[in-house]
Amino acid sequence: MDSTFNPIVQTLALTMGVAWASGLNLYAAILLLGLLGATGHLTLPEQLQILASPLVMLAAAFMYLVEFFADKTPGFDSGWDAVHTFIRIPAGAALAAGAVGELNPAVAIAAAIVGGGLTAGVHATKAGSRVLINSSPEPFSNWVASVAEDLLVIGGLFAALYHPWLFLGLLLLFILLMIWLLPRLWRGLKRLFGYLGRLFGGPAPPPAAGTGSGPPPS
Repeated sequence: MDSTFNPIVQTLALTMGVAWASGLNLYAAILLLGLLGATGHLTLPEQLQILASPLVMLAAAFMYLVEFFADKTPGFDSGWDAVHTFIRIPAGAALAAGAVGELNPAVAIAAAIVGGGLTAGVHATKAGSRVLINSSPEPFSNWVASVAEDLLVIGGLFAALYHPWLFLGLLLLFILLMIWLLPRLWRGLKRLFGYLGRLFGGPAPPPAAGTGSGPPPS
């Protein structure tokens, strides 16, 4: 990272960057940070230097390949996202805490709380969007969304590392968009599951005798 940047801005951008990226594609984020650290293009904070370990990078690369195909399979990707609710969010919180370096432990805990919240919001937006996209009968929109997410992770992390002010500005816009979008995604999901429930729930039972909508017997 360029030493001319304010160290506080650098740290904030890296902290929020790893949390944001973890919500989209945790394994791509770990692999990219590890490669940059191992090749000397990035000095990782001490708590994140383990990401440059060949074993960690190999594991991240393997899981990224698995997710690359799982994330592009309509229906299966939503199941994958459901399982990763329990992986991306705690991992995003841990990476955010590690990104602040050897600061006051209270700062690390605060970073974990904020970072975990950001990861959770991004993950919910991704997972909810995918469920709605999967309601389309063709697979191409799913593939486009998956590739776009991978590119976003790479571009977003590079922006966080080398253009921190730009990243923080774009992150603010993303958060505002996410706040606007999440309630609409929730309403869309409720309508979708309501429709599926009516579709597979079978016909409604006939009304009991004497409870129909016709006129009461005289």
